[in-house]
Amino acid sequence: MTTENPLPARGRAPKTAPRGDAWQLMRPVVLVGMPGCGKSAVGAALARRLCAPFRDSDAEIVAAANLGIAEIFDRWGEDFFREKEAQVLARLLEGAPCVLSTGGGAFLRPGNRALIAERGIAVWLKADLELLWERVRRKETRPLLRVPDPRARLAELYDERVPVYAQAGLTVESEAGVSVATMAARVARALAEHPGGVLVQKAKDEA
Repeated sequence: MTTENPLPARGRAPKTAPRGDAWQLMRPVVLVGMPGCGKSAVGAALARRLCAPFRDSDAEIVAAANLGIAEIFDRWGEDFFREKEAQVLARLLEGAPCVLSTGGGAFLRPGNRALIAERGIAVWLKADLELLWERVRRKETRPLLRVPDPRARLAELYDERVPVYAQAGLTVESEAGVSVATMAARVARALAEHPGGVLVQKAKDEA
């Protein structure tokens, strides 16, 4: 795991996972990882836990286009979608610190990775292939998996993408049977323990 553009640390690492508005995000937290790793669900739970705004780049694209992700792929292709994704990501990273869930391919673009490292921190929700397949196998909304053998395609994407996701500033393991709330707590604790001061505890007179 790597840490880029560290901020000064403030306070001590907590004994328990941070919760509530006594904690403050100092820069955006960007969740990255494979389809099915839980970015949207964990991101929303993390934002609630930290009393922080939650944003979802895929949802922003869908709202702007008034079309689903699969429909955008069908009409204009993946290249068009990736351009819009990069634009949305840049806009969201310009705002106040938030928890931001991204599409599975967003972190693959070098320009997106550089922007995230400059303005925020990437957190990879790392899940093994079998867990991912179990979560996505019955969903038909994943455009890259709408192929004759989606299990094989998922395995190909996994092999291609894992080395890139490994460049994220933080990695948090996602395991079968672990609840969304527990995953959010794990991410919160990892952020508070990060030496870059991404998540800090407010002074008593600020809380």
